Amino acid sequence: MIFERKAYQMLKEWKQTTSGKRALLIEGARRVGKSTLAEEFAKREYKSYLLIDFAHASKKVLSYFEDYKDSFDELFLLLSTEYGVPLYKRESLIIFDEIQRFPTAREMIKYLVADGRYDYIETGSLISIKENTKGIVIPSEERKLKMYPLDFEEFCWAHEERELVEYLRHCFEVKKPIDNNIHKKAMFLFREYMLIGGMPQAVAAYLEGSLDYIGADLEKRDILNLYREDIMKIKAPYATKVLSIYERIPEFLSKHEKRVRLNQIAEGSTIDQYSETFFWLGNSMICNECFLSTDPNIGLAINEDRTSIKCYMGDTGLLISHSFTGQEMADENLYNHFLTGSLSINEGMFFENVVAQMLTARGHDLYFYTSYNEEKHRNDIEIDFILSNKSKLKFKIFPMEVKSSNRYSTVSLNRFNEKYKSRVGGAYVIHPGGYREENGITYLPVYMTTFL
Repeated sequence: MIFERKAYQMLKEWKQTTSGKRALLIEGARRVGKSTLAEEFAKREYKSYLLIDFAHASKKVLSYFEDYKDSFDELFLLLSTEYGVPLYKRESLIIFDEIQRFPTAREMIKYLVADGRYDYIETGSLISIKENTKGIVIPSEERKLKMYPLDFEEFCWAHEERELVEYLRHCFEVKKPIDNNIHKKAMFLFREYMLIGGMPQAVAAYLEGSLDYIGADLEKRDILNLYREDIMKIKAPYATKVLSIYERIPEFLSKHEKRVRLNQIAEGSTIDQYSETFFWLGNSMICNECFLSTDPNIGLAINEDRTSIKCYMGDTGLLISHSFTGQEMADENLYNHFLTGSLSINEGMFFENVVAQMLTARGHDLYFYTSYNEEKHRNDIEIDFILSNKSKLKFKIFPMEVKSSNRYSTVSLNRFNEKYKSRVGGAYVIHPGGYREENGITYLPVYMTTFL
């Protein structure tokens, strides 16, 4: 099942506008659809294409890259003959799939691009590419494209609900309240999106199986196990630490502050001992990291505190399957309770995770903020996310609180706005309710986060 992806348009723009940078690396977590996207693009946009899957390429094919790396005429002729694909100058695309499996090809990209005959797309596990190609000269001509799980808009397209999402986008752009019946429909569809997630195989299993929740869950569990296997293949002493954090993500997110508490893993642990662990999880794009901003100002990264971190799953559907056993997920009552918002557990962790997922896909770095009150011996300001307009001349920040129910207060947000009023350009409450603006705060239906 092929899904319409926004990244496809980005590939078209690369092909049409790029001058000299004829190689593109599609970065993304395992199973987000990188290979499918690359091949679909090749079929539609080129006269011919050649796909080399280095996970299954024969020894003979691999030897071509070793033996003819200084003779591209012979290399291309042999590859064309081996795969039975004619290659046309400036009209053919060569796809290097799972390129992390064969560093030699990764190293040759610089020279293949300089040769100028064909375009190249590379796909593979991002963290493995970095681990397996250390010391290799990467061409400055190479561009990169980050690919994420299906976002809510793409999920709506897969559901053939294009008109619905266009109406929601229109309401967002003109700041117009949403018809109540349409809002209810959108919220049900969004809960469906959270439950299934955006991994293409899970979405396909769900839709092809006539809304098969169990089939989607099985696909998600296969992906979670694949991630575990990837972690265990790490050739470094911190592999067990990565696995410990990965397995405990639902546990950390279920707590009030949702921060990673290392003393729950091993007493006396410090963040310095886990720096490579979080680097791996972030760069693999399995997780989205969110750091504390101690003084939200120009360039949030300048005042970030990396000893205080939240670790969200890259896909909320995976988080839900990660949080419950297969037997629990097989109980259809769990699905019904989630879709109707009547789960007995706090849904806040799932709402916050999906907002982090949507913000990351829109290119935002993730930061949160807390302020400790010495007199009260507790935090009196807690802001889930802070966005920035990234302007150095007219810098503004936009605090954001995520609410999973319609009963809440905005005390923290009001205090933050007062404390940093000269810096605040606007404030958001992301919630299950409708759109409205009140006292300088925009109350945004959670599904509209995808438009920010």
